[in-house]
Amino acid sequence: MPRDHFRHVETWVFDLDNTLYSPEVRLFDRIEARMTRYVMDALAVTHAEADRLRLKYWREHGTTLAGLMQEHGLAPEPYLEHVHDIPLDGLAPDTELHARIRDLPGRKIVYTNGSAPYAARVVDRRGLSGAFDAIYGVEHAGFRPKPHAQAFGTVFDRDGLDPNKGAIFEDDPRNLAAPHAMGLRTVHVAGEKAEAPHIHHHTDNLSGFLARLL
Repeated sequence: MPRDHFRHVETWVFDLDNTLYSPEVRLFDRIEARMTRYVMDALAVTHAEADRLRLKYWREHGTTLAGLMQEHGLAPEPYLEHVHDIPLDGLAPDTELHARIRDLPGRKIVYTNGSAPYAARVVDRRGLSGAFDAIYGVEHAGFRPKPHAQAFGTVFDRDGLDPNKGAIFEDDPRNLAAPHAMGLRTVHVAGEKAEAPHIHHHTDNLSGFLARLL
């Protein structure tokens, strides 16, 4: 039973985009479009080149922002404000998910490579306000993104999380490798299952998975 593997957990870490809501909402498509526009304007390149750089930096640095900071010295705050200025009309409240997260024993936090203000907006729109004890964005990791171990370490230290008593839910398999090495129980949340030694569990239904732990 999955429940047996989580009896030790005292802190539950949830990613935001495509984890606390379905990828079918395609909210991140809007963010990616604004990322591309920002790269176009900041670097004075074509749409095609900006899109290429966006993906290149995501693969090589963990996020587009990290690549822009490291390779071009761009400030993170204007970028984060720009790319997250999107409507959230595709999101709907999920009372069942709220109840499942609320009823988990221990501390519950959100940790995203997006900004904390954006994450708070999404959490509120999903009807999940009050279910979490804290929300951490990339700014809380010194703008160093997942999947870097130092980013997780910075946020976990800030929260007082004991990795050996933690569990993490993520849609990107890359972002589970460092937490696994640190001692957290890892859950991949996605429609397509990824096979990797750093993934303990997989689910395509977060609410249903949590119900099995309660």
